[in-house]
Amino acid sequence: MGILEKISEIEKEIARTQKNKATEYHLGLLKAKLAKYRAQLLEPSKSAAGKGEGFDVMKSGDARVALIGFPSVGKSTFLSLMTSTASEAASYEFTTLTCIPGVIEYKGANIQLLDLPGIIEGAAQGKGRGRQVIAVARTSDVVIMMLDATKGEVQRGLLEKELETVGIRLNKRKPNIYFKPKKGGGISFNSTVPLTQCSEKLVQLILHEYKMFNAEILFREDCTPDDFIDVIVGNRVYMPCLYVYNKIDQISMEEVDRLARQPHSVVISCGMKLNLDFLVEMLWEYLALTCIYTKKRGQRPDFTDAIILRSGASVEHVCHRIHRTLVGQFKYALVWGTSTKYSPQRVGLSHNMEHEDVIQIVKK
Repeated sequence: MGILEKISEIEKEIARTQKNKATEYHLGLLKAKLAKYRAQLLEPSKSAAGKGEGFDVMKSGDARVALIGFPSVGKSTFLSLMTSTASEAASYEFTTLTCIPGVIEYKGANIQLLDLPGIIEGAAQGKGRGRQVIAVARTSDVVIMMLDATKGEVQRGLLEKELETVGIRLNKRKPNIYFKPKKGGGISFNSTVPLTQCSEKLVQLILHEYKMFNAEILFREDCTPDDFIDVIVGNRVYMPCLYVYNKIDQISMEEVDRLARQPHSVVISCGMKLNLDFLVEMLWEYLALTCIYTKKRGQRPDFTDAIILRSGASVEHVCHRIHRTLVGQFKYALVWGTSTKYSPQRVGLSHNMEHEDVIQIVKK
């Protein structure tokens, strides 16, 4: 029996098992086995002869956004509208066969947008170059899931399932579980909150499935067995995702209103160029980037060339971005903006910068 058959057998078993107190251990074991087989499926086969054709593009710009969706939902049209890159768009499926990069210039930042080929059901198992598409998505900062508004929720559910299978968790944060394998001493299990979904016995069963008999576990929040399996496997990617419903000019106003009110969702029409500016604003929010402006002593700030950093970046990050030797010569910095109590404020390396702050660095 191959890995795919084993996976489908376990999925069927999970589907027909009732969920109650008596079956939770059995289900937990099945989920652990399923995660193990899926991990094996993602590993490249050792017998693969020769080097395959490269699919990924070099990372450039300040952030990277991947466009994922079924064929013919408007990904290439969206890329052509938002960037200066022309991606071939036609009325037949699989017009795009490789990864096409473009750049959105917004608020002084260069955001790399990747138009990926359409993925089909079973992409996680490697159908229709699905594995390469999903591998590129794992390296991006935000995923834009392009959906056809006329197809409703069907496409969204299928795509989420495909990404979930390969370990991409959308709009979720990492479970707050401390896990450390040890050489000996058995399993030490503790929790700082009452657990309603996971018990010590279930944790031990899952660890035994992974041939782990010595470990230290601390649950800091009430997590599910799936969350605990994610922590053990350790290769999960947690990333923000925007669900973009295209072709809203073909559905009723009530349906547009319903889709627009869903969490993490934006409605657009590439054909009629509707709501594209709001989508770029939302994208900026999800990327959580900040612009920092620099200032020389006795001169006005340079608002033409911003330093783009992740939100929560400190003065030290700004110094590294300007020049790697600057931290060694750093004396203090003067900062103007919303991160300070008064302007200018004299700060050290650990001071956290905010959007559109102005900084002047003084060297020793």
